[in-house]
Amino acid sequence: MMPVDSEIQRRNRALIAFTLLTGARDSAIASMKLGHVDLAAGTIYQDARLARDVKTKFSKSFTTYFFQIGTDVRGIVEDWVKYLRHEKLWGNEGPLFPATETGVNASGNFEASGLKPEHWRNAAPIRGIFREAFTRANLPYFNPHSFRDTLVQLAETRCRTPEEFKAWSQNLGHERVLTTLYSYGAVATSRQGQIIASLADVRQAEVPLVSQIADLVRQIIRDDPQDGRRRDA
Repeated sequence: MMPVDSEIQRRNRALIAFTLLTGARDSAIASMKLGHVDLAAGTIYQDARLARDVKTKFSKSFTTYFFQIGTDVRGIVEDWVKYLRHEKLWGNEGPLFPATETGVNASGNFEASGLKPEHWRNAAPIRGIFREAFTRANLPYFNPHSFRDTLVQLAETRCRTPEEFKAWSQNLGHERVLTTLYSYGAVATSRQGQIIASLADVRQAEVPLVSQIADLVRQIIRDDPQDGRRRDA
């Protein structure tokens, strides 16, 4: 339901799509450059080594592969990046989501007139764009970080092995899978009931997966015994 009649509106729609496609935090998105996006590889590199680069949590650098959530979402992001590179002619140092340029209209009032090749100073404009988008869709407001919760809930239904869930967790920038499970992994009550009911007919062939999960938990505790004891407490 987001209009795309102006480049500002195109930026706003691409911002929503990019947040879902990558699960990046709003502070990282506000500081991201075109050079951090590799469309061919389907990745973004959140490079926090320099103060002028991506503002990631705890200043961690990591690669995120585009989540497999649909070609329509990815297409919006790809079209936006190509627009900035081929029509705006911005290079790798250009902002991925540029700030809004303001000018004076014929009535002498300030108004948005386009985009300028500068980053937002903080993530506040991103949250404003989210609020406006949800209002337009007649939905309650969900902040950018809620998209990370969405992606973890998707992982809970899509990942079939501990290795797949670990990869999904790393894609969100989590070094430990327990961070994903404890911070984002709450199961909705309705889904909880569905899962419990489905376990009535567990087949013997599925038992090895339980063993894999148990092995993974033991490995995590071995790697960080203090963390394991703290969680047990």
